[in-house]
Amino acid sequence: MTTQLAAREDLISLIEPMPHQMPLYSYLMAAGPDRPNKSWLARILDAQRSTGSALPLHLGLEPDAYRQLINCFFPDCRVWLALHYGHDLLWQRGELRQQLLVLRREEWETLRNLLVQHRRGDDASEIRMAEIVAAACLGSGHLWRDLGLGSRGMLRDLLQSNFPALVSLNTRDMRWKRFFYKQLCEQEGGYVCRSPSCDQCSTYDECFGEEN
Repeated sequence: MTTQLAAREDLISLIEPMPHQMPLYSYLMAAGPDRPNKSWLARILDAQRSTGSALPLHLGLEPDAYRQLINCFFPDCRVWLALHYGHDLLWQRGELRQQLLVLRREEWETLRNLLVQHRRGDDASEIRMAEIVAAACLGSGHLWRDLGLGSRGMLRDLLQSNFPALVSLNTRDMRWKRFFYKQLCEQEGGYVCRSPSCDQCSTYDECFGEEN
């Protein structure tokens, strides 16, 4: 890993830096054509490389799929994004999460398939977004935070844009990560809840409480 970091730093010195003091989100939005999900991807990449998120190094995508995504949405920034990753600790955490994703690949694929089954169907980027959201579901925090979004409301907007049919099923506004896993359990016929209703459940706040 130390050798990889040193090689990356050598390459960074050879490319043109991002305009001084320009936020990464603004830098990405100014690059390439305007497309569905561009703003969401820019926000996710910005958070991953600044404050950090629970996403793996390639956002949960295969390396080739990740490169294609960057080339499609941010062609003018592809070299910069390949070499700049905030500080080294964020880069190392992203690499570790990439390795952990391999260990939980089956779980990731199940979540990904659930999202893809309910995608809007307007743009191919919805499939990539399903893969990114599925990777974030493997994190230990609230889904909106693990994706690097600013609020739960932003997460709902992202899901509504890409997976409206799935959003419509969450009629009681259950926390999204719990809702996804509940859907998977119900699909497989294994969902068991001993409470007669959610309102009478002793762990109600774990599924429906505030996400601060």
